[in-house]
Amino acid sequence: MNALALPTRRDEAWRYSDLEAVASVWPLPSPTRIDVAAGQSAVHHLLQDAADGAAAVHDYIVTIADGARCDFHLLNAGGRLGRVTFDVTLGRGAHFELRGAMIGGGDQTLEIVTRVTHAQPDATSGQTIRSILGQRATGSYLGSINVARDAQRTDAFQSVKAMLLDRTATANAKPELEIYADDVKCAHGATVGELDKAALFYMASRGMDPATAKTLLLKAFVAGVFDDVADDGVRDALEAAALAKLETLV
Repeated sequence: MNALALPTRRDEAWRYSDLEAVASVWPLPSPTRIDVAAGQSAVHHLLQDAADGAAAVHDYIVTIADGARCDFHLLNAGGRLGRVTFDVTLGRGAHFELRGAMIGGGDQTLEIVTRVTHAQPDATSGQTIRSILGQRATGSYLGSINVARDAQRTDAFQSVKAMLLDRTATANAKPELEIYADDVKCAHGATVGELDKAALFYMASRGMDPATAKTLLLKAFVAGVFDDVADDGVRDALEAAALAKLETLV
């Protein structure tokens, strides 16, 4: 990813990206490393709220040793380009949990790209992504779960849901499973939809103005992503930033 040559759309991981914005920050800095020692737990979060017109690229290499756990919460909402990638390797009995939201409008391009490798038996992982996209924004999730031949009893899932506020917005979802073991439980699902018109009508019939009704429904759509953040300050900051972004779209 940090090679001298700029990526092209022939590279699957960059197919939907804003390559002009990428060029403005190329070459990319070295990825951030997260190493969780055996039996330990780590909690991380990222609020990506770069200024309008800026390009923000955050790459993570995560190694989770035997019996360890890493939880990561992400709000990807800022910049002309907001791209966050994870390359995760799990040891025996380890766990990785990613819960993220993308909220974009205007001409933004927002991306979450993951590669989670179950290298040893009995590891688990979960990825929950929610996207809200308005105007001409593009939101993309490209995620792969890779189960090694000896990684028996793997349990992994991906859940991707996107909400389009305008027909001119675009959501791309590409969850993938690559499995070489035979005793595994892996699942993935992706949906793209619009706000429930019946719910909006019901709220309007009770005297709620359209903007407030839309905001409440959208807040409920992404709220669960941050419910399990243990640090109250972090959770409040993520939820406040999400709400502020939503209010610019409705």
